Amino acid sequence: MSVAKKKDTATVPMTMIQALRSAMDVMLERDNNVVVYGQDVGYFGGVFRCTEGLQAKYGKSRVFDAPISEGGIVGTAVGMAAYGLRPVVEIQFADYFYPASDQIVSEAARLRYRSAGEFTAAMTIRMPCGGGIYGGQTHSQSPEAMFTHVCGLRTVMPSNPYDAKGLLIASIENDDPVIFLEPKRLYNGPFDGHHDKPVVPWSKHPLGEVPEGYYTVPLESASVYRAGAELTVITYGTMVFVSEAAARDTGIDAEIIDLRSIWPLDLDTIVNSVKKTGRCVVVHEATRTSGFGAE
Repeated sequence: MSVAKKKDTATVPMTMIQALRSAMDVMLERDNNVVVYGQDVGYFGGVFRCTEGLQAKYGKSRVFDAPISEGGIVGTAVGMAAYGLRPVVEIQFADYFYPASDQIVSEAARLRYRSAGEFTAAMTIRMPCGGGIYGGQTHSQSPEAMFTHVCGLRTVMPSNPYDAKGLLIASIENDDPVIFLEPKRLYNGPFDGHHDKPVVPWSKHPLGEVPEGYYTVPLESASVYRAGAELTVITYGTMVFVSEAAARDTGIDAEIIDLRSIWPLDLDTIVNSVKKTGRCVVVHEATRTSGFGAE
């Protein structure tokens, strides 16, 4: 398991929304090549307010709105990245990525290989994903397996504010295209993990302690969220807390591995845990058939 690079030790309580905004703020200030855009991202500050205030601070040339065209958003990002910019684009919901599939798969993911390394697609595609907020069929999907199948893409999903900021900064700095999936159920902090109980209001979620300045959580690094000896649970995103609740309710001494980087995998952390416990359960939120857990 890799160790995060810490550059600022002063921490403040943040939700995941605030942590993501802080990550983009840090990178917009550090690197003039970083641009942030998407549907309602500029003036409105994003449908979940993840980019609130950034346009006012950095101007309309660096934080701006895009038309309702996911293919156009990603396609322009590929072109920008090829010429040295580091675009951070938002697809308003992961459910809406399908019109951008050709740009993601045929252009962004293959640009480095097709150009023999002459060009890279250093771009980050942010997508709110998952259920748990009564979003209905077009605001609740978990499509991560569709991205992990594509060579040339990195796929990331944080479960807490600290990881969200560190992983997003690392993604923006990476020269590969990164699919950055953000669990909507965790936007305002962890929850108790009981899917069959009333939804706890976001205002009552616990906050995370997050450094105010620059730091990274390395891509391809999993974390041991909960130590245990009887069973290894491999999971990510919202299911980290569902797994924790299940372990607590059943009394099983489970070790919970939070993948953080869905692909590429941190195999060392997984293997070391399974060697210790001798048993393994994979938990994901997506559909059972052909979901990423089948990998």
